[in-house]
Amino acid sequence: MAKSYSYDVFPSFRGADVRKSFLSHLIKEFDQKHINTFKDNKIERSQSLKPTLEKAIRTSKIAVVVLSQNYASSSWCLNELLEIMYCMEEFRQIVIPVYYGLDPSHVRHQTGDFGEIFENTCHNQPEELKVRWRGALSNLANIFGYHSKSWDNEAKMVEEIANYDSEDIVGIENHMAELESLLDFESEKGRMVGIMGSSGIGKTTIARVLFNRHSHRFQGSVFVDKAFVSRSMEIYGGANPYDYNMKFHLLEKFLSEILGKDLKNFHTGAVEEKLKNHKVLIFVDDLENHFVLDTLAGDINWFGPGSRIIVITKHEHILRAHGIDHFYKVPLPSDGLALQFFCRNAFRQNSPPGDFMELASESALHAGNLPSGLVVLGSYLRGRYKKEWIDMLIMFRKRQFGKIEEILKFRYNGLNNQNDEAIFHHCRSRL
Repeated sequence: MAKSYSYDVFPSFRGADVRKSFLSHLIKEFDQKHINTFKDNKIERSQSLKPTLEKAIRTSKIAVVVLSQNYASSSWCLNELLEIMYCMEEFRQIVIPVYYGLDPSHVRHQTGDFGEIFENTCHNQPEELKVRWRGALSNLANIFGYHSKSWDNEAKMVEEIANYDSEDIVGIENHMAELESLLDFESEKGRMVGIMGSSGIGKTTIARVLFNRHSHRFQGSVFVDKAFVSRSMEIYGGANPYDYNMKFHLLEKFLSEILGKDLKNFHTGAVEEKLKNHKVLIFVDDLENHFVLDTLAGDINWFGPGSRIIVITKHEHILRAHGIDHFYKVPLPSDGLALQFFCRNAFRQNSPPGDFMELASESALHAGNLPSGLVVLGSYLRGRYKKEWIDMLIMFRKRQFGKIEEILKFRYNGLNNQNDEAIFHHCRSRL
């Protein structure tokens, strides 16, 4: 099986004490659960963020940032954090902070011993960079995380972190059953299938779960998302999408990812030549035009028997134009599932407390049962008093909100401070 260069988890940490104790236990737990974790043992760190590390961060589904007292002693770690927070904003990467013997408020405000160490690291650094580091630390500290001082048993905390996964979403098994039937993994005949639905309905989350569950069946696999494509677009930003050089660069990354080795001296028709005998699993996410699909997976016959191509898009005409007649249209959750989804984010449980039932039901209704809206509203209302819930609902009744874009606009316009804004961006990154 080809080596994978995409990771489920990227750990960011500082210090041999963390590596030999907490982190080693965490990585062991990840390994036992077959969670693909980036390990930097063989990479020599320098003052700049090496391409290998940048690629590892951008291709990871989750970044776990382990903050100990010495985390801020390294400009390398702080630059690594900048890249992680960028990926959270741009590519919806999940970020999990872990405070190991450290007060989160010291990270948020750069105070205490952590703050002193941070100031020493900032010495002789450009002011602009110091401001960016401060912003990254403050935003990170506003994300829900794990605090070692709150756990009596470190082993249980490690297990809880390792269990954090997007598969724990409401109704996921129903989606899996429909897609697994459509894909018919036991058949040796190649198949192209679509996942279709409106923005915010959860297509990417469903696709990621499907990819994680079934990639082990194949000789090679790749999840082509916005982050994957953007790396080619950045190099040839001013080019037409069909520019030869950009197309060539995209193909090079694609083939290297599946085959697990760098390729040189190949032509643009090399996909069929290199992969015709390989059973592969390919996901192409957030497809807005034909360019990426035509370039990387123009025909199922390019790939070996048993291969599966899954295309995720909100545009049915793109699927039909490519001859993909079999697709799963992601439905909105039922009222009951929507309420459960909302409560997971608002109360961290499957149902509302008795005195919040009516308020929670109406709040979920205003999200239009759309999963992304349920995440945003639920996260926004978590921990707030009843009066704040009622005030928000009054605003929704007057404005007649319903669409996810309007909910996001409401959430952003209603921010009171930088902490609120950081929470909003975190919620949005989870959509």
